[in-house]
Amino acid sequence: MSLLLPYLLSHNLPRGFLPELVQTICPDKDTFCMIFEPVLHCLTRMIHPLSLDSDEYKDPLCVLTELCDIKSGNTRPVCSLIVKQNNWLPDSLTQAAGIELEKLSMLGPFLGLSLFAEDNTRVVEKYFSGHQLTPDNIRITQQSLQHGLEFVRNELYKITHTILVNSESRDSALSFIATALERNSKKSQIQSRDSALSFIATALERNSKKSQIQVDERYVAGDGFMLNLLSVLQMLTVNKISLEKVDPYYPFHPNSRVSIKSETRLRALPNDCDKWTEKLKSDKKPPWQDPKFPTECFFVTLHCHHLSIVPATRRYQQRLKAIRDVSRMVDELENTEPIWSKLPNASRNKELLKKWKSQVQRLNKSKLCADAAVLDESLLRRCLQFYEVHSDYMLKVADPKSSGVTLPLPTDVPMQFAALPDFYIEDLAEFLQFILQYVPHVADDPSMDRILHLLVVLVCSSNYIGNPYLIAKLVEVIFVMNPAVQPRSQSLNEKFLMHPLALQHLVPALMNFYTDIESTGASSEFYDKFAIRYHLSIILKVMWTIPAHQNRMIEEAKKGKSFVKFVNMLMNDTTFLLDESLDCLKRIHEIQEALENTDEWEKQSREQQQSRQRQLAMDEKQCRSYLTLATETVDMFHYLTQKIIGPFLDSHLGDRLAAMLNFNLQQLCGSKCKNLKVKNPEKYGWEPKKLLDSLTDIYLHLDCDDFAKTIANDERSYKKELFDDAIGRMRRARIKTEQEIDKFRKLQDKVEELVRDKNLAETDYGEIPEEFKDPLMDTLLDDPVILPSGTVMEKSIIMRHLLNSQTDPFNRQPLTEDELKPATDLKKKIQQWKIEKRKR
Repeated sequence: MSLLLPYLLSHNLPRGFLPELVQTICPDKDTFCMIFEPVLHCLTRMIHPLSLDSDEYKDPLCVLTELCDIKSGNTRPVCSLIVKQNNWLPDSLTQAAGIELEKLSMLGPFLGLSLFAEDNTRVVEKYFSGHQLTPDNIRITQQSLQHGLEFVRNELYKITHTILVNSESRDSALSFIATALERNSKKSQIQSRDSALSFIATALERNSKKSQIQVDERYVAGDGFMLNLLSVLQMLTVNKISLEKVDPYYPFHPNSRVSIKSETRLRALPNDCDKWTEKLKSDKKPPWQDPKFPTECFFVTLHCHHLSIVPATRRYQQRLKAIRDVSRMVDELENTEPIWSKLPNASRNKELLKKWKSQVQRLNKSKLCADAAVLDESLLRRCLQFYEVHSDYMLKVADPKSSGVTLPLPTDVPMQFAALPDFYIEDLAEFLQFILQYVPHVADDPSMDRILHLLVVLVCSSNYIGNPYLIAKLVEVIFVMNPAVQPRSQSLNEKFLMHPLALQHLVPALMNFYTDIESTGASSEFYDKFAIRYHLSIILKVMWTIPAHQNRMIEEAKKGKSFVKFVNMLMNDTTFLLDESLDCLKRIHEIQEALENTDEWEKQSREQQQSRQRQLAMDEKQCRSYLTLATETVDMFHYLTQKIIGPFLDSHLGDRLAAMLNFNLQQLCGSKCKNLKVKNPEKYGWEPKKLLDSLTDIYLHLDCDDFAKTIANDERSYKKELFDDAIGRMRRARIKTEQEIDKFRKLQDKVEELVRDKNLAETDYGEIPEEFKDPLMDTLLDDPVILPSGTVMEKSIIMRHLLNSQTDPFNRQPLTEDELKPATDLKKKIQQWKIEKRKR
């Protein structure tokens, strides 16, 4: 116990007494240690059990700040004493190295002051356990707690800053050599900084698992500790460190305090990274500098974001999901109580209901604490300000030779950029998504200008990033900015879309990504692409309303191949999504009808009833999802065909497009359309009149001789009666004007004439020799081509395949259009065979 401590805590010492005491006894190291070591250890013990539920933490915290600030000559003796304590940076004793550092180190308990219910239950018990909590009371309480936490962080910053700037006493033995004194001054300054930076770097290293999606919280420090540490680093870095003083090669420096060894890189493979860094080390003059404080502080702060705010925001969203999931289970159990209350398992269900309600209550209370901790605007704005500097750093390494980054970036990706960790971009994307979703007004900040610049550059330079899902995360940021998704970010969205680089490069970049995401290499790629393309379609829909972007889309359409590939993918998605949506609706209709027939339903076993009800629930969920996606793809077809026609009637696409439109028109207007009638169609987003209106609009947009020919070629779905039914339904539902219906009728007349001509010209060739057949479609070859594998195919069929996948359909080897060779001799033989057949 310290005899001095009570006087320090009570602030009863005469003014100036404490600095004078330190300066007087500082030369006597033993006496100084004997007096102040107990003070330091008592302060650590005092703060350990304290919480932000009261102001008791302020006295020990302020005393430590006051002691650290006392100078004796050019040094701060208490700072020097702190870093020499055994518990300054204690060795880890167990696997729980992160939590040990928080609980057992000198500064750990001070940094551990937290609002999170998981870190300390006293805040939630005192402020959020009452039953009369109003929104105003909650808001005022959270603001008060945030102010208290900001006070803690400012004091922690002062303590850390004084330790960093302190220079220890010089060795008296070297006092006679001025230069040696100077060097020792610098050396001791570096050592003192090293102590502080070592503590911070070790804190990050021991909590490196915080960044994992699934982490065992028993082994790492709490979110409160990490966010306090982050705040201290931000205060040391933001608006204090210039990017010009930061060495961009530091992450690859052999003595770097941040390790990226096990991280996935933006573009480079692990072996390539190792070879490159080894080459840099072997150079006579490596590109990096000796690590200086601005460089180390910048990168340690960057990595601290990775281990603090990003995991905290993920857990915040997981908590919200848990609340939704458990609340839904409570609702379902309560709604079905009349059914299960008479069953043998009724008592079990009542216990479950009680347990889940209690769980929801606990989760909601902990959420109120998390709201105060994670949605803290002071913290989030500092994150944004830091990420502004980080964005400039990323732009600098992406194009080191350019003073102001523009597009396109150099074709060869600099290794300095390619070898950086994925999370240098991914964390920024996740953070932006979070604030745009939960605190969008925070993004209304000048810091966003440079961040938006980086966002444009990266989305328009997908070749710089190896992982397509990382590009998808950046696209999702643009999606969340969209006013249709987040109305309060309209000005930010406009700023992004009207960025000079976006006006020139964003349209082709998004369209190319729409095509490229077809194949990601992941086992879930088939379903992943729909979610990603949904985001893209929402973005493109808004861009179409901006004349500059609309003109850019029209320009892209005129370029040919890339836009045709884009239309092909759009058509594939529309076909699949509409098919799945309509199939789900048919199954929902069937089960709803079965439920209405109570006599028949009761004849089924309980297992059959439960199985069909599970199927209904699954179909309802899938139907909502598929219809949402399908509606957007049909909308895209709708607005694109208003101004663009040629690529939709491309020789490789036209027939498929007409067949798709005819098939879906048949679903909506044919004899089986009554099977699509369901109860509460708005529940699924099912609007058959709107879909019919959109589909028939597309027919009218594309109306021309070539389109009429493709409709006539569709022998599977097209019939005169189909168009008659469609016209009847449009007229009865008043979906179209008489003028539009008349135009649709004229298109039908044109198609009918072509069908008659086609029937007259058709020849029955009878049995076709195998060598004259396409191996995929089993149809007569008309324009045969030879693949590198030697296989002969119909050119239009292999070209359609190449729009989906640049591979040989038989051996999956890479294949491009340039490798196809005309089978001239075979074509002549087929033509001669057809002439002979017609003669007979």
